[in-house]
Amino acid sequence: MGDIIHSLPAVAALRRAYPQARIGWAIEDRWLELLSTRTAVGDAQRSPARPLVDVIHKVNTRAWRNAPFSGATWRNMREVVRELRHERYDLAVDMQAAIRSAVLAKFSRTPRRVGFARPREAPAKLFYTKIVAAPAVHVVDQGLQLAQAITGGEPARAEFPLPCDPEAATWCDAQLKRLASGDFVIMSPGAGWGAKCWPAERYGEVARALKQEGMAVLVNSGPGEEELAERLLQASQGAAQKVSCSLAQLIALTRRAQLFIAGDTGPVHLAAALSVPVVAIYGPTNPARNGPFGPGGTNSIIKVLRSTGSRTSHARHNAPEEGLLQITVEQVQETALSLLRAKQ
Repeated sequence: MGDIIHSLPAVAALRRAYPQARIGWAIEDRWLELLSTRTAVGDAQRSPARPLVDVIHKVNTRAWRNAPFSGATWRNMREVVRELRHERYDLAVDMQAAIRSAVLAKFSRTPRRVGFARPREAPAKLFYTKIVAAPAVHVVDQGLQLAQAITGGEPARAEFPLPCDPEAATWCDAQLKRLASGDFVIMSPGAGWGAKCWPAERYGEVARALKQEGMAVLVNSGPGEEELAERLLQASQGAAQKVSCSLAQLIALTRRAQLFIAGDTGPVHLAAALSVPVVAIYGPTNPARNGPFGPGGTNSIIKVLRSTGSRTSHARHNAPEEGLLQITVEQVQETALSLLRAKQ
C-alpha cells in the first residue's frame, strides 16, 4: 500500500507532462481502490472517481508466488499479459523496482522499459531498456526524478491524486454520527511485521489521554492485525472504538480525521498523502527514505518519532525493535496534542 501511494506523484507528473496519454497501471486487486472506485474501473473517461489512470490491469502476484505451478496462476498470468499487449503501450515504467514488475513489463512487449539504475531487486534492471539514476533520499523524490528523466521537464511537485468515492463518503457520514465528538483521531497499531510495531498497550494509553481532551479515537487494523487492535481497545479502557472498513472507506474516513497515529504502515502514508496531520512512530526502518510524505514534501503537520537507539534494518523479527521501545507514551501524547492544538 505504501509503495503505491509513494508512486502516485511520479505518475501524476507523467500525466501533467502528457495530458492526452493513455496511462495504464498494473496493480494488485486488493489495492485497486487507491486508483479508482470499484464502479469506475471500466469508465470511458477519467473522473474524480478515477483521477489518474485510464486503464487498470488487475494482477495477483501474491497468488502467483504462492502457487507458481498451478493452472489458475498460469491462466491469470496469460490473461494479464494479453491485456497489456492489447494496449500496445509505448513506454513501461517500473516504479516497483522488483523482478516481478520488470518481467511483467518485458512480457508486455512494450518497446521502451524504464527503471531505476539501483532497483530494490538488482536483477530487475536486466529487463530495462533504459536505466535512470535517482540519487534522492526519499522514494517519492526518487520516483519524481525517474519521471523527470522521461519527460525532460522541470522537477515536479509531489501530488497524490486519490479517488473520491461517494458511497464511501456516505458510509463515513453514518459512522461519524455514532461518535460523541465530531473530532476524531485514527490509530493503526499494525505495521507489516513485529519489529515495526509500537506496543498496542501504549497506543491504548495515548487513546485515554486523547479522550480526556475531547477526541474520539478510532482503531483501524488490517488482515492479521486483529489481535493488536483488541489489545489496544482493552488498554484504552473504552476510550477507543474499532472501525472495520474497506480501503475506499478508509480513504473517506481518513480525509475527515483530525490526526492519524501509526507506525511505518500503509495507512500512515495514506494520511500524509491526504494532508492529514500525522504522528509516525518509527523503529527499524528509515523515515528519511520511507517516511510519510505529503503534497509538496514533508511538512509541519508530519511528525516522525524515532529513537537514536534505532538502527535501520529490514529483518522481519516478531518482537518490537529495542529502539522503538524507547519512544514513550508521553512523547507520542505530547506530539499528538501539539498537532491538534496547532490545527485549532
